[in-house]
Amino acid sequence: MKKELSEQKFAWIIILPALLIVFGIVVYPLVRTFIYTFQDMNLSLGGTGEFIGLANYATILGDEYFWKTVGRTAYFSLVSIALELILGITIALLLNENFRGKSFLIAIIIVPWAVPNIVSSSMWKWIYHPEYGALNALLMQLSIIDEYKSWLGTPLQAMNMVIIADVWKMTPLVVIFMLSALKLTNKSVYEASVVDGAGLLKRFFHITLPYLKPMILVIVVMRTMETFKVFDLIYVLTRGGPANGTMVLGYQAYTEVFENLNYSSGATYSYLIALLIVLLTVAYIKVLKRKET
Repeated sequence: MKKELSEQKFAWIIILPALLIVFGIVVYPLVRTFIYTFQDMNLSLGGTGEFIGLANYATILGDEYFWKTVGRTAYFSLVSIALELILGITIALLLNENFRGKSFLIAIIIVPWAVPNIVSSSMWKWIYHPEYGALNALLMQLSIIDEYKSWLGTPLQAMNMVIIADVWKMTPLVVIFMLSALKLTNKSVYEASVVDGAGLLKRFFHITLPYLKPMILVIVVMRTMETFKVFDLIYVLTRGGPANGTMVLGYQAYTEVFENLNYSSGATYSYLIALLIVLLTVAYIKVLKRKET
């Protein structure tokens, strides 16, 4: 008994530093931020931390600007994920074949995903530069445009350019997932379909796609959570502009806290983002269970 007790004490002594770190870095900030959502912590207006209940949630949810921000975030998420899936599946199907230089090509494709987000964002900011950007120079040499353009100059175009940067970076992740799923497919089924005279498109939609559906669902929910939290790409490229055309939820939460000094609003935005992610995760689980039954 004494030996077991000493072992338990030793185990607690070992894990106690880790528990303290987790509590200090993760748990306490989460709890403190949650408390801010029920207080008046708008320092720019002299907030005193007074308890105001659900007023912050009511104000934000009743604000038309919030729902426009949700719409921009949803657009960014939907278009980015759709393009990443299309490109990822196409590239994975190509890499699933045996050809010379395949390993080298896989290594090259993974490089964008390995680049840190802030470095990737800075690179794209240079590419899109209206005066000496690489994109303008390339299109001028190809005679596609006759003058330099400001690619981040209008709201919709700026959002689409941000999406291209996100797709470039995250498509390799989709390729890796899809390629691993393709490796688990039953090749005998493909061989039988070829013997039966099934064409390329028919084999893809009736054999390949059903194999990939579980992995597609995983990618969709994972990337949806990431795109709803996007910050660094927006921060480096557009700072939410022009005319708030790229203002998404993650950057709006940052703006409320660090620019407007409205801690309550920023905290409320953060927890609303978390709530949306939870709802999306629940929807994913229901879809996955429905596929399994």
